[in-house]
Order: sequence, then structure tokens, then C-alpha cells
Amino acid sequence: MTLSARAQADELMDAPDLAADTYAAVVGDLAKVNVVTMAARPTLAFLKRAIAGRRPAQGAWRILDVGFGDGDMLRRIARWAQRRSVAVELVGIDLNPRSELAARAHTPDGLAIDWRTGDYADLAGEPWDIVISSLVAHHMSHAQLVAFLRFMQAHARAGWLVNDLHRHRFAHAGFPLLARLFGWHRIVRLDGTLSIARSYRPGEWPPLLAEAEIADARVYRVFPFRLCVERLCPLTPH
Repeated sequence: MTLSARAQADELMDAPDLAADTYAAVVGDLAKVNVVTMAARPTLAFLKRAIAGRRPAQGAWRILDVGFGDGDMLRRIARWAQRRSVAVELVGIDLNPRSELAARAHTPDGLAIDWRTGDYADLAGEPWDIVISSLVAHHMSHAQLVAFLRFMQAHARAGWLVNDLHRHRFAHAGFPLLARLFGWHRIVRLDGTLSIARSYRPGEWPPLLAEAEIADARVYRVFPFRLCVERLCPLTPH
């Protein structure tokens, strides 16, 4: 497969007829992939930057995770906030109702996270300090991604982050070997390779941002083979 252009094939986990228990096993293994590939690191680093010198609009930081899957990122954020005594209100929304089932099943009772099924656009009326996503951008069409960027730009009061994959030959060739080594689900092995092929390269983000009329976002790489796009709102004097 050539990686000169983004792949457009549909991923198996996005099939509408995928059984709920299979979906839960797949997103559960994807959470393990995220641990091995240190996927939470850029998101937690971003949150540290986002709250530094800023205050939440209300008593706690309202953080929205779009396309939460298994919910592992919000669970990591919840524990990160607890250790630092940072007051947070965590909300996850996902179009797939099977995600909510999996996230609720995998979330301990002590973690207060609001899991929702639906379209992020329906949450435009709520006050959000920070909007994040992880491994979601490459699932979107061009138009969907531009619309999502515009939503975040309009509604994330403190800032937003896209944490996604980097379309890179080494990652594309190496992931199947890594997946076999750890014994991850067959769909994870197949979709993981396709996800890399569907993801973006650094030079492909500026035109997307320009189309969304965003001029002050930062595109950067994070080891191993993560490509992040973030925007922090300017600090205002207290």
C-alpha cells in the first residue's frame, strides 16, 4: 500500500453490525495499545499547559472528549486531576452507543465521568473550557474534520487538542508486528494498520486549519508516531 495519499477504506470497528461484545473487546485492546504507545502523554501535557495561568469558567474545568471509544483517555485524565487536586467535570460523547456501554463497564465507580451517546454538535450550547479528541480525526471525512475544527475553535474557551496518528511508513510496517507480539484482537491488528494509512502528515494539516479559518494552531509530532494539533487561547489578565 502506498502512503502518498490518505487511505479511504472503512475500518472494521466502524461497521454498524459489529456485535457489542466484539466492539468492547476491540476498544479494550485499543486502550492497551494506547498504554504501550504512551498515547495519553501528549494529552496530559496539553492539559497542563491549558490550565496554567487560566481559570475555568465555573468552579471546575469542563473537559469534553469527542469520540471516547473505551473511555481510557478520560479515565487517565480523571486520575491525573485527582493527583493534582484539579477540579474537573469530564464529559465524553461518542456517536456509537456501544462505546458508552464499553466505557461504563470499564470505569470504576470512583471516577465521575459523564458518558454520552450522540453528536458533539448537539453540545454547542454547553460551556466548555477544553475540547479534546484522541484517534478520532482519521475516522472523519474531510468535511467532518473541518466542521469539528470549527466547533472546537468556537466552543473551547481555554483551548483544544487533536491527538491522532502520523501517517508514516515505519509505523505502518511495524504495527502489525507489535499487535501480534501483544496478542491484540484481529480487528485491532487490521484496523490499526488502516488507521495509520488513513491518518495525516504534518504538511496536510495547515490547509485543513486554513479552511476552518484557524490561524493560531500548532501542529507537532510526539514520539512514537503521534501527530497533534492544538490551540491555546491567549492568556487574559486576571
